[in-house]
Amino acid sequence: MAKQFDRKIIFEDGEVYYGYGFGADGDRVLEIVFNTSMVGYQEILSDPSYTDQAVVMTYPLIGNYGMCDDDYERGVSTIGALIVREYNGIPSNFRSTQALGDEMKKYGIAGIYGVDTRKLTRSIRDKGSRRVLITGADVPAEQGVTVLRAAMVPADAVARVSVKSVRRAEADHERFHVVAIDCGMKENIVRSLNRRGCTVTVVPFDTPAAAIEAYAPDGLFLSNGPGDPTDAEPVIETVRALRGKYPIFGICLGHQILSLAYGATTYKLKFGHRGGNHPVRDLETGKIEITSQNHSFAVDEKSLAATPLTVTHINLLDGTVEGVECKKDRAFSVQYHPESAPGPQDSAYLFDRFIRLMEEEKHHA
Repeated sequence: MAKQFDRKIIFEDGEVYYGYGFGADGDRVLEIVFNTSMVGYQEILSDPSYTDQAVVMTYPLIGNYGMCDDDYERGVSTIGALIVREYNGIPSNFRSTQALGDEMKKYGIAGIYGVDTRKLTRSIRDKGSRRVLITGADVPAEQGVTVLRAAMVPADAVARVSVKSVRRAEADHERFHVVAIDCGMKENIVRSLNRRGCTVTVVPFDTPAAAIEAYAPDGLFLSNGPGDPTDAEPVIETVRALRGKYPIFGICLGHQILSLAYGATTYKLKFGHRGGNHPVRDLETGKIEITSQNHSFAVDEKSLAATPLTVTHINLLDGTVEGVECKKDRAFSVQYHPESAPGPQDSAYLFDRFIRLMEEEKHHA
């Protein structure tokens, strides 16, 4: 006799998908999105940018290589849920220390497997990312829709995932000191800077400009993170006050925050960009990079006309802005993830560009 479905995904329009539970139990109201990466579910699970989201993995088999102690992007996982076609809870990998489902249970992350993820992904592409209720299979769809309509949309995701106190990551051979504003920063960003001789002081998202100036940094880094960039007003204000004083490099949410600090605007994409194979053109060199992406919002290109920012990179799938810079202020940012965890490593040169800006600044000082 076939096993009975025990979990359900309910959309606000009443659309329903059934599956089997793994990870943590309990109901969740989340934004549903999809990720096309073939590997990297551990990095996705531990990336704070997925806070409050249910991630549908389009690759059909998830969990087969388990969880590895060295591959976490953050010590605590804040993703809302993981939805997969086939879940493997008995991993085969000499580096694995535990199964994916056990890790999800530890951090209260819901999981559903046995879902038709192709159909679900097409629904998200056609109708856009939207809110869902993950609940028991016996909950009526009408009841789920009522719960969804009554649920508040949280606007404090960055505050929840940012560090609560300052931490310092020392480089083995320090050449520069970088202050990183943590909006949900991935650990491989810190490692990428450390490898290039940057000691990184990681500060909470609401650290005021004067406190950052007191560190006398060589450069300022703006991290990735979850949610609507306009909700991160303290960071925008800080960047507005510090632009032109230090070289600035922003990634993902940091790219949006830099653009907002210069007076541009942002908007929400229909279903976002999430995966490890997005083609981006560098407008200066003409080269095409295959990039790792994870975001719901984008910078409005028309709004940049009234700012000193210029577009440096364009997404070749939909023409959205993937990078901006202000040469006068030595500030630049990209929408994608050059630290590549997970993903291709075509874009690591951007960290080297940040290093060059700090070198030039020291030379002229």
